[in-house]
Amino acid sequence: MPRPTNKQQLLELAEINSNKLLEFIDSLPAKIKNGVYKNNELNERDKTIADVICHLHEWHLMMKTWYKVGMSGQKPAIPAEGITWQTLPVLNQRIYEKYNGTELKNAITMFKKSHKEVMALIEKHTDAELFTKKKYHWTGTTSLGAYLISVTSSHYDWGLKTIKPLKKLV
Repeated sequence: MPRPTNKQQLLELAEINSNKLLEFIDSLPAKIKNGVYKNNELNERDKTIADVICHLHEWHLMMKTWYKVGMSGQKPAIPAEGITWQTLPVLNQRIYEKYNGTELKNAITMFKKSHKEVMALIEKHTDAELFTKKKYHWTGTTSLGAYLISVTSSHYDWGLKTIKPLKKLV
């Protein structure tokens, strides 16, 4: 499905990609699901499937914070305080360290909860509110929908692509 351009497409693709990711993980044998990968089988940072899922979860939480701060009329620190898009690896490393050691079952529970909360944010808005660029001061030159695509459907696609190579280990 192409990049969403309206609310319905955004909701559908976020749900589709979330389900694909979780179903893929569910299809893996326990040994693969719970394995620790130290030779960049996933990527340079993440060592477990839970690390990838926790990463997605934390980005949901950040989105919720940006939204809350932005909609209150303030300018949120995006992506985070003291972090720029150029220094994103620093933030992602912090996320890894924050959740390091989280069991997959717990990671999935957190992910499902925060996914549902982000979906509720999407539901609150019209197509125009989601996809009009510069509609909200805090989103800068882009749209609220672009942020929501980035933390849902696009990010879930990244998660699946990151985990998929583990299938070869079965």
